[in-house]
Amino acid sequence: MASTLFLAACTATPPQNISNICDIFTEKRDWFETATDMKEKWGVPIHVPMAMMYQESSFKAKARPPKDYFFFGLIPWGRVSSAYGYSQAKTPTWDDYKRETDNSWAERTDFSDAMDFMGWFINKTNAINGISKWDAELQYLNYHEGWGGYSRGSYNHKAWLKDVAKIVHSRSLNYATQLKTCEEELSKGWFWRLFS
Repeated sequence: MASTLFLAACTATPPQNISNICDIFTEKRDWFETATDMKEKWGVPIHVPMAMMYQESSFKAKARPPKDYFFFGLIPWGRVSSAYGYSQAKTPTWDDYKRETDNSWAERTDFSDAMDFMGWFINKTNAINGISKWDAELQYLNYHEGWGGYSRGSYNHKAWLKDVAKIVHSRSLNYATQLKTCEEELSKGWFWRLFS
């Protein structure tokens, strides 16, 4: 019984209001600290990976893509992708991240690791395809199609994906605007907050 309660307590639940970045970070203060660390390490603005993560997993730690089916859609046949966790990182790309960053213990269900992964990916997208770290729309297209797919213009045949990328861009701008109103308060230490 005790072990069951312990496991339940360890299971991260998504923030209650994922449409407001201030509410997210107020509820999960350690996420703000993680996101700030990512920004300092990779030079990536917080609102961009947060908007991408919203789109990918809605901040669910164990999110997975839907199952694939065969025989007239009646029999399940694995997942449509190896994507998993907060960032929906695919296994090969996640393995590349772990190797290149010496973060061999990283877990896709850990918000800190997932946020660092996204910072790494956005930084590499900037280096490989010259996409600004602030451009959520084109960063998302790289994230979805991969660096090679993006450079080949694979997204041009996917109108739905370009629409989604525009939504991610719009959400990132909303997050950026929201964050300006609360970042100073969030940056205060716990001791300072006791007397403010």
